Amino acid sequence: MMQGFVDGAAKFGLNYQFLLDAYQRGTLLDGAVTSLWLCLLTIIGSLLVGVGLAAALTSGRRWLAVPARVFIEITRNTPTLVQLYCAFLVLNMLLTQAVGAANPLTPFAWVVIVISLHKGAFHAESLRAGVEAVPAVTLEAASSLAFDRRQLLWNVQLPLALRFALPALVNNLIDLVKMTAVASAIAVNDVTYASIMIWTQSDNVIELMILLLAFFGLLSFVVNCVGRALETRLRMPGYGH
Repeated sequence: MMQGFVDGAAKFGLNYQFLLDAYQRGTLLDGAVTSLWLCLLTIIGSLLVGVGLAAALTSGRRWLAVPARVFIEITRNTPTLVQLYCAFLVLNMLLTQAVGAANPLTPFAWVVIVISLHKGAFHAESLRAGVEAVPAVTLEAASSLAFDRRQLLWNVQLPLALRFALPALVNNLIDLVKMTAVASAIAVNDVTYASIMIWTQSDNVIELMILLLAFFGLLSFVVNCVGRALETRLRMPGYGH
């Protein structure tokens, strides 16, 4: 099957002979698996960060809302790659100096942390807009049942806000999937870094770029399909229209 793909691509002037080499093929597959783990962990992490920040923003407590707002503005207005370099080259160095070889944070972990925090700031704004879109009559009905502010947030506002904000959240997650490619900047062996290592030896830049585009395009498409399925499943009559 692989030989057939290589022969078929050769008819279009594309040289995929490197896929027949077990080592290079294994390197690319390992990179793809690492990218999948990055996507999964950062999706979970960013959503948790987003919910926490949104809760702080809408808590009505200034000592929670102000720090959350400052964090969001700084995070949204600086490039992800710069944040990653600052975290890995500065914070990681300081942590290593403090604990030595016991530093538990690998380059992979720093990528997960930085992207989760970065996209979590965008999720927070989407969720905040969703929380504020909850009809006042719904809150009044919940208040009449003696819900306190915490119960209102977690049992009424956030479940409805998630439905309102889902299209924006899915858009953020698609961007997150593409953003994981920055991991190659600090030598995390994701699919991008693996491709770079292969084309430096085989000079198959065009072929590998096509594979990268197809890989991230497929991942983004899967996230989009899951998001649309959730929108359909979570849709409530009278809400979000």
